Amino acid sequence: MSHEPIASASTFDHLVDLAAASVGGKALWATDDFFAPKENLLKPGRGVFIPGKYTENGKWMDGWESRRKRTPGHDVCLVKLGLPGTISGVDIDTNHFTGNYPEHASIEVCEAPANASVEQLLSNEFAWREALPISKLAGGSRNLFDTSDTKRVTHLKLHIHPDGGVARLRVHGHVLPDWKQASTADGLVDLAAITNGAAIAGTNDQYFGRGDQLIYPGDPANMGEGWETQRKRAPGNDWIVVRLASAGMIKKVEIHTTHFKGNFPDRCSLEGTVLPPGTLPNYLGSRSIAWQALLPQTKLSEDAKHNFDSELRASGPFTHVRLSIYPDGGVARLRLFGTRSEE
Repeated sequence: MSHEPIASASTFDHLVDLAAASVGGKALWATDDFFAPKENLLKPGRGVFIPGKYTENGKWMDGWESRRKRTPGHDVCLVKLGLPGTISGVDIDTNHFTGNYPEHASIEVCEAPANASVEQLLSNEFAWREALPISKLAGGSRNLFDTSDTKRVTHLKLHIHPDGGVARLRVHGHVLPDWKQASTADGLVDLAAITNGAAIAGTNDQYFGRGDQLIYPGDPANMGEGWETQRKRAPGNDWIVVRLASAGMIKKVEIHTTHFKGNFPDRCSLEGTVLPPGTLPNYLGSRSIAWQALLPQTKLSEDAKHNFDSELRASGPFTHVRLSIYPDGGVARLRLFGTRSEE
């Protein structure tokens, strides 16, 4: 009996994609990627289709595609998660694969050291367990499955039965970082880093650039990899709330407007508060929340990295921080360096 897809991703698609290439996810190995390389699985978007584009092996496809299997068995792709954590749901997207998608798929997961070799991962050295039983797929569709695996995962195997093409694999869940490796040279940790388990709790606008990109690792390649709101034609300002990776005290702040030139915010401010776990996004705009000023309204410059420490008016402890921009625009990255309250 195959597992049936859930009707909606609303239970998990707001969570971070632990396998995304943008956060360090890697397709390490596949039994076969004759028509399209395994690395495409973890790229942004849902994949594109270009009529008339071919390679020496056949039709060019934006996904992972194996050749037609003429022997018993099935194909497998081994993936290292960019962010170790617990998995709440997966999206096996067969966009643009219609007559050549796998009929079924399944997923196994395990926890292994970051430096584990492919040979070790394919042996019996680690305890692989089933996270998704053999499940029926539809072509040209997002195939959404609730997995609710409660143990820490670092690697997975995507099995396709028997062969075919998958455009993208999304693995949504909660980050469980290694705090010993998260500290900077001065002993602080970035409490706003998605790699440490921070998340976007809510925002009033992310029209041009997704809010979660604000807390991604590294520098953006262009302004499309930051948080950007639409042009505001009414009074007010835009805001975004970060749920910190851990309740903590904030000592230093970085606000980057990298690549934002004619569209950077004129000013910004930061406020912190303590909220219970599971606070809903629609509550974050409520006037009943007691926000404490962290950084007063401060002038910003285009395409720059702004650093603040002595300017900070409070340090916490906080569980959530709100970045307000005046009146609108784009911010590339937000870094909130501090110490965890648990320490």
